[in-house]
Order: sequence, then C-alpha cells, then structure tokens
Amino acid sequence: MDILQTVVNYVLNDLGAAVFVPLLMLIIGLLMKMKFSEAFHSALTLGVAFSGMGLLIGYMMTSMGDAAASMATRTGFSLPAVDGGWPGMAAISWAWPYAFLMFPLTIGVNIVMLMLKQTKTVNVDMWNVWNKIFTAVMVSYITGNVIMGFVAATIQIIFELKAGDMYGPEVERLTGIPGVTVPHFIVLISVILYPIDELLKKIPFFNKPMDADALKEKIGIFGENSVMGAIIGFVLGLAAGYGLSGSLKLAVQAATAMTLFPMISKLFSQALSPVSEAISEFMRTKSSDREVFIGLDWPILAGRNELWVAVIITIPVLLIMSVILPGNIVLPFAGIINLSFVVGALLLTNGNLARMIFHGVVSAPLFLYGATFFATYITRLANETGAAVVEAGKLLSWSTYEGPDFRYLLSTGLSGNIVSILLFVLWAGLFYVLYRARMAYNKKMEEAGE
Repeated sequence: MDILQTVVNYVLNDLGAAVFVPLLMLIIGLLMKMKFSEAFHSALTLGVAFSGMGLLIGYMMTSMGDAAASMATRTGFSLPAVDGGWPGMAAISWAWPYAFLMFPLTIGVNIVMLMLKQTKTVNVDMWNVWNKIFTAVMVSYITGNVIMGFVAATIQIIFELKAGDMYGPEVERLTGIPGVTVPHFIVLISVILYPIDELLKKIPFFNKPMDADALKEKIGIFGENSVMGAIIGFVLGLAAGYGLSGSLKLAVQAATAMTLFPMISKLFSQALSPVSEAISEFMRTKSSDREVFIGLDWPILAGRNELWVAVIITIPVLLIMSVILPGNIVLPFAGIINLSFVVGALLLTNGNLARMIFHGVVSAPLFLYGATFFATYITRLANETGAAVVEAGKLLSWSTYEGPDFRYLLSTGLSGNIVSILLFVLWAGLFYVLYRARMAYNKKMEEAGE
C-alpha cells in the first residue's frame, strides 16, 4: 500500500500532467508501432501544448479572476462560507487517507469496460482522479460508509467514460484533433441542461449558428477574438473598479489570451494527430476497425473562445445570484470563473454562444446551493486532513461546485433516501436519452462528411 501511494504521489504531484501525459503518450505511440523519433516528437509537442495552455489558462484565470474577485469584494457582502475554488478542493482531496486507491480503481474500471466493449475511451487524464476522490469523500461522509464512497466513484467513472464516447466526435469537430475526447466530470452537467437545450432549439434566436466563426461573419471586427476579448476585459475592469488605466490593461490582457488560445490549441493537434492515426491503423489490423478515443483533460477545448466569452459574461450573474438566493451561504471568490458549466455547455450546444450563456444563467443557483449543502463536509475534510486551516465559525466551500446534481443524488441516495434514489434513476435515464441522441447526431454528421 505504501509503495503504491508513493508511486501515485510521484506520478501525479511530482511529474504533473505536462510530463506524465506525454510520457504515457510516448509509450502508447511505441506500442502502436510508431517510430521512436515520431513518437518522441509527438509526446514532446504534447508536453509543450499542456505547458503552454496551462500558462495561458493561469494568465487568464489570474487576470480575469482578480477582477471578478474585486467585484465580489466591492459588493460589501459577507457570507459565512469561504470559496476555495477547485484548486483548494483538489488539494484537500489528495490529502484523504484513501486517495491513492482511486488511481488503480480508475484504471481498472477503464480496462474492464474496454475489454467488454462498453467504452471506446482510453482515459489518460490521471490528474483528474482527484474528482473521483472528492466524490468518494463526500459520499462516505454523508453515508458514513467508505465503501459507499468508492461505489459512487465507480459509478462516476463509468458515466465519465460513456460521456467521452458520446462527445468524442464533437471534441474532434471543435478542436480539429482526431481521436481524442474529454471524459471529464464537468461535462456531465450537460445531462440536466439537455432538456433545456432542446427547448431553446425551438426558439429561432437560439437555434441560429452562433459560434465564433458565425459571429465574425455577422458582426465583422467585433467578432474577432482579440476585439471580443478587449471589450469584455475593459467592461469587467470598469465593473471591478479598476479605473480607465486598469481597465485598458485588463482589456489588452484579455485580448492577448483570446488571441493566443487558438494558437496554443493547434499544438495539441500537431502532437496528437500522428498518435491518433497510429492507433487507428493498429486497431484496423488488430480489431476490425474498432474506434478508440484518447481521453484528455478539458484544456484541449480551451482554444474555443466561445468558452471564455460565456464564462466571463456569466460572472456578474453568479455574484448577483449569491446575494439574492435565499439560503445561500457562499460568496463567489476563488471559484468565480465557472468552468463547471461551460465545458459541458460547449459540447452540448456545439459551440452556440447564446445557448451557452443561457445555460450559465439558469444553472448558477444549482452550483451555489450545491456549495451550500456540501460546505460542512468540505470543511470537515479540510480539518481532518490538515490540508487547509478553517477558522472556527467559518466554513470552506466551492461556489461553482462541480456536478452538484450528481453528487447530491448519489450521496443522499446511497444513504437510503428513496426520493433521491428515484431522482438518480431519472437522471440516469436522461443520460441514456442524451447518449442516444448524441450518437445519432454523430452518425448523421459522419454521413454528411462533417
């Protein structure tokens, strides 16, 4: 056990995604009969892409996050729960005594599903194992049973892999990278957004093409990535009280990020296309044309500027909701950049910006109430592990708590709550409907040559 824990900690914490994932891709490339020089170059380029995207996301999160936090501070409101954001949740999750066991569980479930041909996704995104750990902790606290926590994590892994299957072709269309997908927990928010999205499609305004390319055609220069970024950054700066000079600086920073995101995104394509082709060729010779997706973290989608426009526009909505919603105890701060809805919304809507923003607005209460419900359990985890210091009378939470619907229903359902069990069955049924609809859509797009 100690040896396994040491290996897992070294791989995930010491190496990091920018080293570990390319190393894993190098091994996969060699197993797929790629030349060492080609596999090494692809792996190194992937490392560069991850590092570059990580720097750019950090730059964007810092500049926009600081402005958003300034907006939150200027409201003058004080709520009892401190918003630690996802980095805080990841840190305390890895401190859980049973955390290292989630690594072999994630790999084991993936292997079994591949062998049984129940998934096409090979998930190499091991950093986000923390998300499964976090679910296991919350469920084990609420049910009082650690085994139930691992049962819940196993269910989550299965749904993530199936989501990777259904969204793989869409990830390829949005990124231009063949053979990859995003089996990340945050895409599962699309399950409860799906019925809303179907209704929005019946409204002419929401059913028009409205991705970045369509906007460029309709509004000219104002649809350019840099111009959109500058406008959004400038307005956010004014709202944050930065004054003219500070707002202009933020405008340039946002324009810089929005311009560079697509450039860095192309490195993923350069790195992964040769590996994807090698895997496809290998599968054609060994498994009768069996299709396989390589599951990666969501930043491979970060080159889509619809994602950033939608998430920044919904920042004021989250702040306002936190103040007016009765019973909410969390003021958005560290987690105010709401990635928890936007990645799933991007894939669900095929990049339709209007529908993405709408989903960000209607889902905001769900995240805040999820943060409120789980605050006491998050605080308990922080205190028990010593990973964070929470002052007496304060609570630690996460304003954009990922998967509040999924985690709440599993936590309470596995505790024996009949209503939650029935609602989770309904959730699973809705996932099945969405899965069938997406697979039909993928087939239609494939036949159309798109």
